[in-house]
Amino acid sequence: METPVLGLELRCPHLFNTHSCCSSSFSLPAVSVRILTAAATTTTAYTVVESPATVAEEAPRSKRHSNSYLARKSAISEVQRSPDFLSSLQRLARVLKVQDLNVILRDFGISGRWQDLIQLFDWMQKHGKISVSTYSSCIKFVGAKNFSKALEIYQSIPDESTKINVYICNSILSCLVKNGKLDSCIKLFDQMKRDGLKPDVVTYNTLLAGFIKVKNGYPKAMELVGELPHNGIQMDSVMYGTVLAICASNGRCEEAENFIQQMKVEGHSLNIYHYSSLLNSYSWKGDYKKADDLMTEMKSIRLVPNKVMMTTLLKVYIKGGLFDRSRELLSELESAGYAENEMPYCMLMDGLSKAGKLDEAKSIFDDMKGKGVKSDGYANSIMISALCRSKRFEEAKQLSRDSETTYENCDLVMLNTMLCAYCRAGEMESVMRMMKKMDEQAISPDYNTFHILIKYFIKEKLHLLAYQTILDMHSKGHRLEEELCSSLIYHLGKNRAQLEAFSVYNMLRYSKRTICRELHEKILHILIQGNLLRDAYVVVKDNAKMISQPTLKKFGRAFMISGNINLVNDVLKVLHGSGHKIDQVQFEIAISRYISQPDKKELLLQLLQWMPGQGYVVDSSTRNLILKNSHLFGRLLIAEILSKHHIGSRTIIKSRSEPKFRGKR
Repeated sequence: METPVLGLELRCPHLFNTHSCCSSSFSLPAVSVRILTAAATTTTAYTVVESPATVAEEAPRSKRHSNSYLARKSAISEVQRSPDFLSSLQRLARVLKVQDLNVILRDFGISGRWQDLIQLFDWMQKHGKISVSTYSSCIKFVGAKNFSKALEIYQSIPDESTKINVYICNSILSCLVKNGKLDSCIKLFDQMKRDGLKPDVVTYNTLLAGFIKVKNGYPKAMELVGELPHNGIQMDSVMYGTVLAICASNGRCEEAENFIQQMKVEGHSLNIYHYSSLLNSYSWKGDYKKADDLMTEMKSIRLVPNKVMMTTLLKVYIKGGLFDRSRELLSELESAGYAENEMPYCMLMDGLSKAGKLDEAKSIFDDMKGKGVKSDGYANSIMISALCRSKRFEEAKQLSRDSETTYENCDLVMLNTMLCAYCRAGEMESVMRMMKKMDEQAISPDYNTFHILIKYFIKEKLHLLAYQTILDMHSKGHRLEEELCSSLIYHLGKNRAQLEAFSVYNMLRYSKRTICRELHEKILHILIQGNLLRDAYVVVKDNAKMISQPTLKKFGRAFMISGNINLVNDVLKVLHGSGHKIDQVQFEIAISRYISQPDKKELLLQLLQWMPGQGYVVDSSTRNLILKNSHLFGRLLIAEILSKHHIGSRTIIKSRSEPKFRGKR
């Protein structure tokens, strides 16, 4: 392992840990290096190399440092302080070793000198002065600023064995997790294992931490836990804490209890964080009995609940409907100084309002305001939403106006709440003002913002404005709600905005989801009404089996009359293929159109030749019309085709007239 010994300052003792692993080391005269093992805390346990500077202070020096040591120390300091460090680096290249350059690189990272860090890394690569520690440190610091660049650095490592070094792998995986790229992280981890990585406890702790806030992340996290025995890794207190947090965020209270029991069996000491996660898992179902038992157990081992645990217990009581005990606990939080901000009040207000106790919720709100509790406006949002749910729109509107005055810079949640209140109250001017405010503050609307506005515009019969809003929503990548889109499609169709209605339908259709069959019929009627028959044909072609026979018949007749003549045969084949029985009227209209345009001779002949094979024949009036104009299409050919129709008609008549056999009764 690399032991960096130069350029160390007391302000940066944490530079020398096992993340700084490298291939080379050197010793100093009269300086002993001791390895200290850090105790497992709430983060993780690492093996730390005690700094030589510290050792030197503890033990009196028997010898002075060598000239080479002093030269390197001076060189490190000069490069770090130089306004043109590359020039200094070039001049001092022979003096500085890889571990010295790594000290400089870490110093640049800690100081936020990102550009200098990248330039130094490039220089080290170019001159072959690079180690595992170089890659690990560079990825760590660069990843905090730009994960794509960190990934690029990792992928550029030429040596495959270096690429699967556990310290380097841990650095890039940690970078991806911290940047919320968990899917990419897991894919990369799987590739690393295929390439020969032997993950350690830090690797798994890093990956598991990424699943704490991931929806439905529990199953995948358990897959990772299942890998531990195969890699000779035992769960430590840190890993148990992470797994318990995952259980809590996924509402897996029974699984959390099992892990707690497993910890006790293995002899691990439970700390406040383990108990806090278990308590949080009980909040999903409001299991206050188990929560009380847990608090009793903690007191028995002299663990004092902290602010987080007390607030979580409040959440359990509220979820369980114990509002009297919730008020008592809120008073305890106030006495302990744990209710200096609005969060516990908001939790109780929200629980009361959703339980239909709006006046009690408002009493808590007024009490909070009277005590001057620090608020970012979240309490106002809770009350505005509660008033809207109870259809007390005037009060909601007034509180929204008060909130606008009190809080100049609101977050998106609060803006959406006020916007909803104004929409429910029908305050168009206020709605427009809120939208302008969002633009001025450069706040991008989310799914809820769009949903609120579209519903409001439909309600106010501003259907084209609703359409423009849904276009914007779709362009931002938000998932469209079928019910809302269906309502807008109906209103657009009713107002003869058929193209816009079809556009909304297509957004839904191509959003990789299954839409209800009624919507296909709805858009088909709208397109037929607007004579957009080519678009209607696309709908029928893709969804014919989900469309009713009367609607298919309506489409077929409309297309035969005025649809693109070049597609008439295709339409008839699609209708027949869906199981729809084409009537004689549709054939007569199609054949009449072909006869009126002799240049469509081939299409007519193809249709007449196709019909008998599918059980269709022309009726007498259509037959006479064809014979009358047979000179346009070739008399002999027409006569031959019609003879087949005649034979087919006799077969059909015969099959209809034959008595059906009935068995004896």
